[in-house]
Amino acid sequence: VARRLSLKKHPECHSMAGGKAIEHLAQTGNQELLTFRLPMQHYRNCNFSFSGLQNLVYNAIVQKEKEEGIQEGEILSCVKDVAAAVQHAVAVHIIQRTYRAMLFCIKNSILLSKNATLVVSGGVASNQYIRKSLQNLADANNFALLCPPPRLCTDNGVMIAWNGIERLRAGLGILHSTDGIRYEPR
Repeated sequence: VARRLSLKKHPECHSMAGGKAIEHLAQTGNQELLTFRLPMQHYRNCNFSFSGLQNLVYNAIVQKEKEEGIQEGEILSCVKDVAAAVQHAVAVHIIQRTYRAMLFCIKNSILLSKNATLVVSGGVASNQYIRKSLQNLADANNFALLCPPPRLCTDNGVMIAWNGIERLRAGLGILHSTDGIRYEPR
């Protein structure tokens, strides 16, 4: 969404990653300007999916560009409101699906309701709006919430790759032989 909104061109966001730019702009945006239908409402499971939401957001951006008479790549005057609405929709989707997962785990005795802990990591855990929403969910359901400090909440793919590098270095069952394999963490 940040790429589609051309946030790298926004004066407040030119040096920020996409998720951080959305969060920054959303702080002063009006999330009620746009309302997005939440994904997977008919599915009674704990899965997440953002592709349907992404399509709705892209279509809304195209519509706003037409209304404002601007081309793709130019900054919408309502970009902060779009960011706020997107961030809110993502947070609500995460909260709803996580709540379903919490109930499922308790009902099936996967977790004890006493001393249960919700752990959130990766890039999503660096977003303070989502983190606060998850804290409210955890508090309302007597769960503890554990999140790494935001500086350690990087992309999950990077974290998984780093874990693989460390396991490979330690010889912990990644491959039988590491001969001929070169790796460089970046």
